[in-house]
Amino acid sequence: MIGFGIASFLSDAGHEAATAALPAFLITLGAAPAALGVIEGIADGASSFAKLIGGWIADKPQRRKPIAVAGYLTTGLATGAFGLATSWLHILAARSFGWLARGVRGPARDAMLADAVPPQARGRAFGFHRALDTAGAVAGPALALILGTFLPLRAIFVWALVPGVLAAVAFALLVRREDGTRIEPQPFLHSLGALPRPFVRLLAAVFLFGIGDFARTLLILRATELLIPTMGAAAAGATAMALYIGHNIIYAAASYPVGWAADRISPRKLLAVGYLLGTVTAAIAAVATPSLAVLAVLFAVAGLTLAFEDTLEKTMTAHAVPKELRGTGYGALAATNGVGDLVSSSLVGVLWSVAGAGVAFATAAALCLAGTLVLAAGWKEASSELR
Repeated sequence: MIGFGIASFLSDAGHEAATAALPAFLITLGAAPAALGVIEGIADGASSFAKLIGGWIADKPQRRKPIAVAGYLTTGLATGAFGLATSWLHILAARSFGWLARGVRGPARDAMLADAVPPQARGRAFGFHRALDTAGAVAGPALALILGTFLPLRAIFVWALVPGVLAAVAFALLVRREDGTRIEPQPFLHSLGALPRPFVRLLAAVFLFGIGDFARTLLILRATELLIPTMGAAAAGATAMALYIGHNIIYAAASYPVGWAADRISPRKLLAVGYLLGTVTAAIAAVATPSLAVLAVLFAVAGLTLAFEDTLEKTMTAHAVPKELRGTGYGALAATNGVGDLVSSSLVGVLWSVAGAGVAFATAAALCLAGTLVLAAGWKEASSELR
């Protein structure tokens, strides 16, 4: 598990440094809030197809490691390309290309991790992986905050590609290629159709919640805009980055305990708690004020939401999908989340620009609550299959 964690730590350190600096950089380019929503939404949505196909390809275990290494490398290089942008459209192109590679690599890596540990330890394995992954998401914004004190914003993106490239090196050297029986994947549509019904019902709840679960860059932008009148643009941007660092610290700290709990009690019930926290996140964002206390609570609840969501969705997938379809299962999960991200980030960004932040985040809260209710409604029918 160590190799998986180190690679994810480095990769997240790179692209999260760029993510933290991106809202302020877009402001310098004169882009509206809708531009950030469209960038995040289209990049995540464009990667959905890659996630689905990448998952199907990853049903053949011998392909998984090369796919993962290439994906880490491409994502790192694309993130560094932000520094060359002169328009938000350039950032859209680079983000989309990098996220396509990230989408391809994700199911391969997750399937390798699920197969590397016994079933009774999967929650802890994914929790540990998310903890190191998110520790990188703490280091990345911290790096951006430090570099931003003496370097221009463009230079942050150049530095961000260094850990991204090192992530590919770490995965290549530290993660063992899978051995054992060579599995030939079934035709794509056949593999999708063979996914277990309880897992498909889980995906329905994931999708409904996901179309309200907006990108965290929109929270950074929300905090920045609220704080600018009292702090000025530079201080507001730095404070928003610091809040995001706190968000990621909580995300990292909570991931392993959530995974530990999932090895002992129902992951589905725990995930419903996480989805409810997502509803609370959007609701607070809708009514947030320039108070640092309110913003700190907002980012803290948002961090807890991701700890539950990312750890438990992957744990449940490992339990619900047989080994020969595990790549396709993780691809379907990632694609479902990707389509949700496309809708949610674009929807919130556009509503924000047209009707204001309150309407945008209140809409997101309603959608998250609907997903929570759908997931909770499935407890009885899925309790034996998804534990």
